[in-house]
Amino acid sequence: MKVGIVGASFARAAYLPALRHVPGAEVVAIASGRIDSAQSAAEAFGVPAAYDDWRVMLDKHALDLVLIATPTDLHAPITLAALDKGAHVLCEKPTAMNAGEATAMLDKAEALGRLHMIDHELRFNPDRAKIADMIRNGDLGDIRHVNIANIGSSWANPGGRPRGDWWSLSEHGGGRLGANGSHQVDLLRWWLGPAASVVGQALTIIPDRQDKATGEPWTATADDLAHFTLEMASGALAQVFMSGVAANNIGNLVQVFGSKGTILLDERLLFSKEGGGFEDISVPDPNAALPGLNKGIWNVSLVAALRELADAIASGRKLQQGATFFDGLANQIVLDAVKQSTTRRAWIDLPKERR
Repeated sequence: MKVGIVGASFARAAYLPALRHVPGAEVVAIASGRIDSAQSAAEAFGVPAAYDDWRVMLDKHALDLVLIATPTDLHAPITLAALDKGAHVLCEKPTAMNAGEATAMLDKAEALGRLHMIDHELRFNPDRAKIADMIRNGDLGDIRHVNIANIGSSWANPGGRPRGDWWSLSEHGGGRLGANGSHQVDLLRWWLGPAASVVGQALTIIPDRQDKATGEPWTATADDLAHFTLEMASGALAQVFMSGVAANNIGNLVQVFGSKGTILLDERLLFSKEGGGFEDISVPDPNAALPGLNKGIWNVSLVAALRELADAIASGRKLQQGATFFDGLANQIVLDAVKQSTTRRAWIDLPKERR
């Protein structure tokens, strides 16, 4: 299986180490906006070809799979071009700049019969998969409400990021809502089913910034704090709060409240039956011990995601696990609605999901 990658930074941190543990996968080319970045990643992992133009890479190689880890504004154009060239596609989150682009990606992939996955790798994390199983098995009873908090300090220092950092620019699709909120929306939909309505805000708390190397002033336009409440079609309520401007890293906390029990997920997965104490039911990830992987659930969970996609390609079957472009579109519609809610200061009703 010939693999091409667009986006060298995430490739070096996550894709390339994970692909060493995916049977049949051969990375033949990598592209980046900077040729030195592409060449450095290629040399470190023995990739034969490096480019500073993804279009040239797609023209020169017959690829079975293209992995896309670029700023969000490039997701749709690269995806559409890769699909036209005959490749299956894994695209990073958020899916696209808006639901219109996400729809075009889905429509083309389906029309051409290509496999499509959004890299919501947390679906392959054993603890989060166990939550999904427990909800479906009725271990928690009816889910009444869910709280998710993700608090960090990566945007807290006005002089801590480089000028032009795309993660801080709305015109490139940056911001906490897309970077982390997309994962949370995907998990909630996976666990609880479709979302019916949403209210929330995507806010830029620290717009005035200075380049971390030169001190030159610049303006951040993407959200560094976002929060929203989802009303699920099931009737459950889910609240998500994400901040990158706290003084300290608190990390991620998930609380799931059902009629028969409660789940807490922090560093450990804890479960309490109604009226009882909490028991540690954490599930270790067997891929965590694989050599060469960078630490963290994102990098470890990616191995299982890529194995599922690679096996589906090799076997000529549909995906049995993971988030597809159908999910990517549904997630994007929620993100778009949060932005609408920010402006309108109102609940936004969501359309029925495509399947």
